[in-house]
Amino acid sequence: MAITKEDILKALSYVEEPDLGKDLVTLNMIEDVQVDGKKVSFTVILTTPACPLKDLIRNACERAIHTMVDKEAEVTVNMTSRVTSARADNSDVVNGVKNIIAIASGKGGVGKSTVTANLAIGLAQAGAKVGLIDADIYGPSIPTMFGVVEERPHMIQGDHGKNYIVPVEKYGIKMMSIGFLTPPDSAVIWRGPMASSALKQFISDVDWGELDYLLLDLPPGTSDIHLTMVQALPVTGAVIVTTPQQVALADATKGLQMFMQPQINVPVLGIVENMAYFTPAELPQNKYFIFGEGGGQKLAEKYQVPLLGQIPIVQSIRESGDEGTPVVLQNDSPASGVFKELAQAVAQQVSVRNATVAKTKIVEIKN
Repeated sequence: MAITKEDILKALSYVEEPDLGKDLVTLNMIEDVQVDGKKVSFTVILTTPACPLKDLIRNACERAIHTMVDKEAEVTVNMTSRVTSARADNSDVVNGVKNIIAIASGKGGVGKSTVTANLAIGLAQAGAKVGLIDADIYGPSIPTMFGVVEERPHMIQGDHGKNYIVPVEKYGIKMMSIGFLTPPDSAVIWRGPMASSALKQFISDVDWGELDYLLLDLPPGTSDIHLTMVQALPVTGAVIVTTPQQVALADATKGLQMFMQPQINVPVLGIVENMAYFTPAELPQNKYFIFGEGGGQKLAEKYQVPLLGQIPIVQSIRESGDEGTPVVLQNDSPASGVFKELAQAVAQQVSVRNATVAKTKIVEIKN
C-alpha cells in the first residue's frame, strides 16, 4: 500500500516531546510532510534552537515511521526552531522580544556576570537572537567581558520622531550597559530612583528589534532595580547564580524567595552553581571542592527547581573574561562545553515554562 501523509501524522502522534509531555502532532510541531513513494520527509519545529533533545526526537520520529508505516521508508527529518514566548498579548513593552530572563544573585562576587556573558553567547551560538542588558548600574562589567569598553552606542530616529539608542553588538549579542555611557574609571554615585530611571531607559529607549531572549544581568541582592525590572518588563523567568558555600547559599535563598513572593511571582527557571569545584589545567580529570560540595544541588532540591549547571573554577574562564573573549567561544576548552550545556538547559526550561505556566504580565506592586 502507498504511504500517505495521514499515515505519517498518525505515526508521529505517538512521538512525545520529552519535556512537554505531549505528542509532536498535538503540539503542532510537525510541518511540511512530503511523500514520494518510499521517500518521506517532514519538518519538526523545535521550541528552541538550543534544544538538547534534538537527536532523541529525530531518532524517535524515524523509529515511529519504520515501525508503524513502512520499515523500508527513506525518512528525512528536517529540524528547525521557533522559540516560544511567555508574553501576554496586552504587553507592548519591547514587544519584539519573546523571552526576558533575569540573571540574579544574592551577593556579589559569585560570577553572575561571567555566567550571563557566556550564557548569552551560548544561546546565540545555538542559533537564537539574543540581547543583554547590564542592569548592574553600580558595577557594570559586561563591557569588559565583551571587550567593548571603548564602544559608544549611537542614536537613530524611529517612528513619530522618537530617538532610540542602537545597542552595541559583538559576538552576535546586542547589549546595553551604563558602562557605555560613563568613563570606565569613574564611580556611578546615584540614588535608587536615578538607577531605576536608567534601567527604564535601557528598556524603552533602546532599539532591540526582534529577539528570542533578552538577558538582564541584575545587581546583587534585592533592591529598587529588581522591583523596577518586574514592574517595567514581563519577565519570563529568573536564573539564580550562587557558589557552594553556606554564606552564598543563604543570600541566594533571599534572591530566590524574592521572585517567588506572591506579588512578584516570577518563575525561577533554576540555579547555576558557579565555582563548583577547581580543576587544574594539567589535571583535567581532578575535582577539588574548595568552597564545599553540593550546595547548589541542596538549594535546588529545597525549592524544587532545576540545577541548571555546575561551573568549575578554571583559570581560562577568568582570563577570557578579562580579555573580552568569553570562554564559551573557545571550543578547545572544557569550560566552553559546560556553558553550552548551560545554554541548552536554560532554553529547555524556558520552553517548559512557556508550555506549562500562565503568560507573563508586568507586575503591579501596590504600596
